[in-house]
Amino acid sequence: MLILFLFAFVAGLVTILAPCIWPLLPIVLSTSLGGGKRKSLGITLGIILSFAIYNLSISYLVRLFGFDPDILRVLAIIVLVALGLMMVIPVLSRLFEGLVSRFAGRVGQGSARRNGFGGGFITGLSLGIIWTPCAGPILTAIATLSATASVTFDIIFVTIAYLIGVGIPLFAFSYGGQHLVTKTRFLSPYTGRVQQVFGVILLLTAVAIATNYDKLLQAKILDALPSYSRFLTSFEENARVKEELKKLKSPSQSANGSLSLTQQEEASRLFNVVAVQAPEFVGITRWLNPEVPLTMKELGGKVVLIDFWTYTCINCIRTLPFVTSWYDKYKDDGFVVIGVHTPEFEFEKDTTNVLDAIKRYNIHYPVAQDNDYATWRAYDNHYWPAEYLIDATGKVRRVHFGEGEYDKMELAIQLLLEEAGKKVARDRVEKPDQTPKMRLSPETYLGSRRVQFYYPTGSLPSATKQAFTIDDNPPENRFSLGGEWMIGDEYSEAVNQATLTYRFFAERVFLVMRPPEGSTGEIVVLLDDKPVDSTNSGVDVKDGVVTIDSDRLYELIDLKGKAGEHTLRLEFLTPGIQVFAFTFG
Repeated sequence: MLILFLFAFVAGLVTILAPCIWPLLPIVLSTSLGGGKRKSLGITLGIILSFAIYNLSISYLVRLFGFDPDILRVLAIIVLVALGLMMVIPVLSRLFEGLVSRFAGRVGQGSARRNGFGGGFITGLSLGIIWTPCAGPILTAIATLSATASVTFDIIFVTIAYLIGVGIPLFAFSYGGQHLVTKTRFLSPYTGRVQQVFGVILLLTAVAIATNYDKLLQAKILDALPSYSRFLTSFEENARVKEELKKLKSPSQSANGSLSLTQQEEASRLFNVVAVQAPEFVGITRWLNPEVPLTMKELGGKVVLIDFWTYTCINCIRTLPFVTSWYDKYKDDGFVVIGVHTPEFEFEKDTTNVLDAIKRYNIHYPVAQDNDYATWRAYDNHYWPAEYLIDATGKVRRVHFGEGEYDKMELAIQLLLEEAGKKVARDRVEKPDQTPKMRLSPETYLGSRRVQFYYPTGSLPSATKQAFTIDDNPPENRFSLGGEWMIGDEYSEAVNQATLTYRFFAERVFLVMRPPEGSTGEIVVLLDDKPVDSTNSGVDVKDGVVTIDSDRLYELIDLKGKAGEHTLRLEFLTPGIQVFAFTFG
């Protein structure tokens, strides 16, 4: 265990070089001005003490008192704003000093001498709550065991060793920076102005923390310097440290239904992001199922899964059986799913279409229509589907893009529910995983804005009606048009004697389509120049014809487990049908 203490201490020492602490350093420097060595010591001790208490005990406190831990963060922000205003506005600073002096006169001069320490200590307590360091294996183990209320004396001692390592360079930075500003000939005449500048920085930082922009900044710094960040924690990856970390996790836990050693190691990988406060729902067009607006604040104390989806996305559709089953299974244990429906195509904004999809896929949880991409942008999301798992304190703990890893997500849900004081079974939802295991034809857009695979030119003219000559045998992963078509930004619309061929490699073929305005349409489906039959037709094809009756995804081909290279031909019997995008499975 002494080896682990030593490595924890060294990990703390190098934290001053890590990107995650950089946004904190201007605050430390600005709040230490004018207070001498005592104030720097107070700030340093306040940071490490509040960080230790907050991270080691927050799970117990939430369970015991049932309060929203975000209150502590709000109080910390208020303290920072007050300090910033006093630094920027001298009148406020003199008023505060007068109050402190009168109080000090009552309690004795000893308090007056310690005033610099006390003010710094209060500031440090605030900073320790809002600071999230870059996590290597040691800090990850501390965070995981603390979050699952598995704190032991060994964990406490390792945390102390880490924070002593943090405190030494942090004190040196605070006192050294203060000395540089106040004692340098060039800067000392302008100490008041320098303090006001730092006050503005402090106020801007408080705003950034309140809006979670500080976490976004940390993430961007880590993205920009991935090798540097990994280098700083690489010394923790040796076998001896890993062996000592295993000893922190009691083997007896597996006997009473808690995590085994193997599961604990897996858990440390499940929570794959720096825990940041989840953004609020913003710009929601309409709430459905039921039509009651929700906020993240109202969901405090619950484990929440945010699922970004759209109803024509085949990857989303393959994920939905798991998401809906998790909700039905854990909803009585304090688990909530919010489906954020962010449309890929214009017609997906239609509330009636979304309601039809909610019914079709047996979705029982609330769905928010994010038609203007406001919540999508708040999460800085880029994918369908995308899942953000949020713990009972409102922090994002796991993120997953695309299909797959269903067992990992469910285990993460179970662990977070246990953190919140719930007892849940460790079994899994049993559903067929339809995540493609081979390289299939790519998603293929048929509108001019995103078209890539049109043969032979790769592009289509926008907003024009044009006659095309079809190629009956295009190259693999390419499509060709025949007859007359109207080409739009998002779709191609069949006009007269329209045909389409696509050479694909897949087992199943899907196509997003929209019927003619106010009616239905029909398309003949052929595979390798033969009408499809019961051995190869998709669920939406009857007797070789697919009827387009609503705006949705249609399954055209199902080769029943026999993926291969084939040529699809579509003959449009009805003008006005709009085709948007092919997807494959």
